[in-house]
Amino acid sequence: MATHLSQSQITRSEPRQMIRVTFTGGLVLEGPVNTSVETFLKAARQQQPGLYSSEIMGGIVDGKLRELAYPIVRDCTLEPILLDTSDGGRIYRRSLVMLMTTAVDELWPGTQVSVRYAIPEGGFYCILLNRASFTEDELMRLDQHMRKIVASDDPITKRSVSLEEATTLFASRHEADKVRLLEQRTRNSLTIYSLRSRQDYYYGYMLSSTGYLKHFRLLSANGGFILQYPRKESSTELLPVTAYTKLSTVFNQADAWLQRMDVEDIGRLNQIVRENRVHELILVAEALHEQHVATIAREICQKHDTGGARLVLIAGPSSSGKTTFSKRLAIQLLAHGLRPFTLEMDNYFVDRELTPRDENGEYDFEALETINLARFNQQLLQLMNGEKIQLPKFDFVLGRSQPGRMARLTDNQIIIVEGIHGLNPGLVPDIPPDSIYRIYVSALTQLNTDTHNRIPTTDVRLLRRIVRDARSRGYSATDTLNRWSSVRRGEKRNIFPYQENADVMFNSALVYELAALRPLAEPLLLQVEPATPPHIEANRLLSFLRWVRPLSDKHTEMIPDTSLLREFIGGSTLQDYHPGEINHDE
Repeated sequence: MATHLSQSQITRSEPRQMIRVTFTGGLVLEGPVNTSVETFLKAARQQQPGLYSSEIMGGIVDGKLRELAYPIVRDCTLEPILLDTSDGGRIYRRSLVMLMTTAVDELWPGTQVSVRYAIPEGGFYCILLNRASFTEDELMRLDQHMRKIVASDDPITKRSVSLEEATTLFASRHEADKVRLLEQRTRNSLTIYSLRSRQDYYYGYMLSSTGYLKHFRLLSANGGFILQYPRKESSTELLPVTAYTKLSTVFNQADAWLQRMDVEDIGRLNQIVRENRVHELILVAEALHEQHVATIAREICQKHDTGGARLVLIAGPSSSGKTTFSKRLAIQLLAHGLRPFTLEMDNYFVDRELTPRDENGEYDFEALETINLARFNQQLLQLMNGEKIQLPKFDFVLGRSQPGRMARLTDNQIIIVEGIHGLNPGLVPDIPPDSIYRIYVSALTQLNTDTHNRIPTTDVRLLRRIVRDARSRGYSATDTLNRWSSVRRGEKRNIFPYQENADVMFNSALVYELAALRPLAEPLLLQVEPATPPHIEANRLLSFLRWVRPLSDKHTEMIPDTSLLREFIGGSTLQDYHPGEINHDE
């Protein structure tokens, strides 16, 4: 394979036997037709090692995401997909799950593993469905066998099979989840992957061989085990795993709710929608949400009545439904005789010229230092002491703080503040800890496609935001997708590290929501321009959305107008409700 060719060196023979691939930075490589993406990327790495910060996982060929095994048949551009990128991490994790399930099947034939949810340090919590959990010795054997398969660098191949053949395969292995899923399939074929003698379905691309899967660890945890993988921020290291007590409680609660509703996976949800039984599912899911909001409100009132809980701080990542949750909480508090006093953190911004800047010299409006912490804490204490104060009002046009309304709290009022820093202790260092009640709101769980294919809750939040941005802000899906990486960086820096500081976590996920979001999100995603970075992300979202049977307009009308989902799909009666606005001012 040549390293670089000028235009004058190109010969045009018929039929062409060679192709030219152009890389970022101007490097051009030539090779035979049908040379794989993997071969070209390895050759480019030898020429430009400084451009590759981590292991290659795939490539972008003329703007389209491709696997390492993809054969290139014509002149094109090629960019590497690395392990320290979002797409690269997904390819790695997907392939790692196949390595794990293959090793399990070889050691304990017929054992079924379910990938349940992801942990913050990078890893999947897994359980066994048809036998007792692994002992420490068995987990060690599994680890050793997986590493043996990695060392042998076995190929991961794919082929297209008929829907009938795929259904027969999964039925013979008693994998009812995949059989249910295939009932939604409209095409008469399915791509399945093979590793050694095991075949399986995975939505999304895979690595070309097991030799890439060097970084993983198995850990016993809560009656199951964790399959740990590297985070993209540390692509060759495995982070220490912390015990997440509150997060584990949420996942256990979610499992209990799913069992109560008899919805194990997307295939089961599709059956319920198809059989016109979705109305009851919507009502039960919404009732479970309301019960949890009521429980949180009752606990706040009990703490307030005993001299604590004068300040409620609510935080969570983008599109978690914090706004609707806050309003529903306020209504529950009012029902208990406690008046909410909402305080907007944005009014405590420092003047624009004092705003900290990021590494690119741009204003960092998400930094904690963007808030005038001294004034915020002082006024919180004054309000809690019953003093009359003048609140600030930030003028976003002038970029300066202006005098706002006058306020004084009565004994039956409680301050509610919603903002990204609500769980960060640095926000309220002057407030007595016993006076604070912290709530973390996020879509923490989601139905999985099947036992081996997770739907990340991050993707569900992204779909919520795409739908809401188009409806209420006039943004295209491309606009939202382009902003999402910046949003995610802010979440990882300002929200996720502090989630265990919460007194309670509210899981805003709804079991039926993907079916409600699909008919709204799908046409928006289809409008994303091909051969662009947002198009790659749009295609990935579409690939799993198409496994979900959409709600009809009739079914969508059944969603209560106070539902958290209404914040995104529209029709919320809480949109113009401002909690506690009566008696706010004096």
